[in-house]
Amino acid sequence: MKILLTGFEPFAGEKLNPSWEAVREIGNRKIEGMEIETLCLPTVFGRAIEVAVRAMEKFNPEIVICVGQAGGRSEIGIERVAINVNDASIQDNEGKQPVNEPIAEGGPAAYWSTLPIKSIVRAIREEGIPAEVSNSAGTFVCNNIMYGVLNYLAQERINCRAGFIHIPFLPEQAINFPGKPSMSLETIILGLKTAIKTAAKIEKDEETPGGRTH
Repeated sequence: MKILLTGFEPFAGEKLNPSWEAVREIGNRKIEGMEIETLCLPTVFGRAIEVAVRAMEKFNPEIVICVGQAGGRSEIGIERVAINVNDASIQDNEGKQPVNEPIAEGGPAAYWSTLPIKSIVRAIREEGIPAEVSNSAGTFVCNNIMYGVLNYLAQERINCRAGFIHIPFLPEQAINFPGKPSMSLETIILGLKTAIKTAAKIEKDEETPGGRTH
């Protein structure tokens, strides 16, 4: 099975981004029965989608899992939905700060993740790692890429499942944010590998909506 796994470059003055640190390391390890392609996306509205789509066209994956940093969260968050809006409280890495702008003009209001999100949460928790279903991917570049990938797949009618996972700060980042929780890189890697294996094994949760909503 072919899996495309993406992370993000550092942003907002950070020296690293745990999403790319974890994704890159997973790419250096083997998961039996899977071909994993890893990609570091620019933390830039629109351009992240363009880079991901080019990789999807080249690699032709069966599953796409995008990963991003959610500083302040204490659990691995499996995102349920992406909404059609860019609304940034800070600038991206090219100085863009859109407010109330649609990601896809005339596109659906939202897309559901097509990953088995509840099964992934259960599997990660069984590994002793805090995890939750998250009902908001925010309105920054993480939501932008989740919506953009799902919109591309829907518009092109490509049979590929996709979704987004948020991860906490690493301990070395949390030092600079007193009181904020963190998670070790090895724990994050185990959680993401568990998510990949579960997504490859289980096509869809019966209790989770799929497709898109207007």
